[in-house]
Amino acid sequence: MPHIAIINHSTVVSDQDVEAMTAALQKQVTKDFGPLWGCSADLLFVGNGHKAPKDAWWLAILDNSDQADALGYHDITPAGKPLGKAFAKSDIDNGYIVSVTVSHELLEMLADPEINLCAQVGPRLYAYEVCDPCEADEFGYKIDGVVVSDFVTPAWFAPPANHLKGPFDFDKLIEKPLTLLKGGYLQYLDLTGSAGWQQETAAKITARTRPRVGSRRERRRVGHSNWEVATANG
Repeated sequence: MPHIAIINHSTVVSDQDVEAMTAALQKQVTKDFGPLWGCSADLLFVGNGHKAPKDAWWLAILDNSDQADALGYHDITPAGKPLGKAFAKSDIDNGYIVSVTVSHELLEMLADPEINLCAQVGPRLYAYEVCDPCEADEFGYKIDGVVVSDFVTPAWFAPPANHLKGPFDFDKLIEKPLTLLKGGYLQYLDLTGSAGWQQETAAKITARTRPRVGSRRERRRVGHSNWEVATANG
């Protein structure tokens, strides 16, 4: 079971808030996500100015999305472990809930830590991004007062012809496999074409649906050879 450090390097979210997020996320991972996806983690809060354990996975809460180097796609720690990033000030400036973004990144790290897993349905490969299809803040749910992200279940990746009854997401809002809630999106690779990874959205493009430099969606598109080692604060 991995150990994941939730590291606060933000100036707009307090250590107290991030510590509360970490406690709520531990419950989400243990009680909600783990039983459905067969993976869990031990979470550790790391406050501003403190160092995260080198042998842990890192999930860093930063201020702005431009902290990711525009020429690189930072995604692994110096020890070669997975590294996720959530951009608190960018979220707040765009009217999003920081804890939902942190939850989103955490669950997707657990489901696909190396950003290389897919489900094949017909001629398409669908990326294992388990929060994207239902990621809008309005579909989140509360744990001890902290809003966390909804997420899809393994049944969401099943061919529609299988006629599964679901549930297809934890909140039981998605009615069919491979479909999106408002504000959701998915990534697919068509094996019959050469266009590379494509994105399908349920609504108009927003600040969140555009892939950020250094994001999981961007990293999947550019491939492992373009990834770089990163520190927790950049």
